[in-house]
Amino acid sequence: MSLLVLGTVAFDTIETPYGKADRIIGGAGTYIAWAASHFYNDIKMLSVIGDDFPQAELDALSARGVDMEGVEVREGEKSFFWAGRYHNNMISRDTLVTELNVLETYEPTLPEAYRDVDYLMLGNFAPAVQMQVINQLPKRPKLVVMDTMNFWMDIAMDELKAVLPKVDVLTINDEEARQLSGEHSLVKAARVIREMGPKYLVIKKGEHGALLFHGSDIFFVPGLPLEEVFDPTGAGDSFAGGFIGHLAKTGDFSFANMKRALVYGSVVASYCVEKFGPTKLKEVTPETVKARTEEFLKLMHVSID
Repeated sequence: MSLLVLGTVAFDTIETPYGKADRIIGGAGTYIAWAASHFYNDIKMLSVIGDDFPQAELDALSARGVDMEGVEVREGEKSFFWAGRYHNNMISRDTLVTELNVLETYEPTLPEAYRDVDYLMLGNFAPAVQMQVINQLPKRPKLVVMDTMNFWMDIAMDELKAVLPKVDVLTINDEEARQLSGEHSLVKAARVIREMGPKYLVIKKGEHGALLFHGSDIFFVPGLPLEEVFDPTGAGDSFAGGFIGHLAKTGDFSFANMKRALVYGSVVASYCVEKFGPTKLKEVTPETVKARTEEFLKLMHVSID
């Protein structure tokens, strides 16, 4: 009953109004794995790094139950690096540096133990790479969740649309939903995107929460109001990790349980933004997750006579 995670394992340099963090650990795969590990402990990581990546970080994920056999280490090469600066609204950001390094020629090869998995999380990666992973699985997983971004819509829309029929859940933000669908209304956008393949669509709205669409059903979970947001870089990936972590733990893909997964994804993402990098995700305990989940439920509860 394994969960296979495809995602980058990388270095980031982050500048926000709250400070700067140089060459900290980042990458979609890193955030997804840490977030999912709070709910599920049979996780297999698929990624590529250079020999500059610290072994201690890999060991820390291994200790959380993440199998690292699928992380290719290329001797003499450098890991992916991204640097960005956030504006005062903590939503808009400028990319300062992007160094693909090992990602430039990466073609994933699944170890034998990775070919029989029940759950697949396709983190933000080139659609062609996502498709390569799908094509190496001898049988379709019970659940396939995919994340993507506007960059791939700009340069690889055809490849992206080829992957969409093969996934069950797509997670994107509101700007990306409008770009992919060509519709401004998120309700119309959701219908158009689901016609492309995914049965479920999650539209993330940053600090304003997230929407879940399935058939004629819509569910909304708010964002937790926080006094300070230090680093939103990994929030979306942490959301995806918490979301699929809960679904893998329960094995229940009903709309009712998808709603619960949306809450848990939001809970984990709210922790992620409180410190730079995945630092806060490493500190979270089952007790703190439970407490914050109760905070979210209070936000969503109302009695009407």
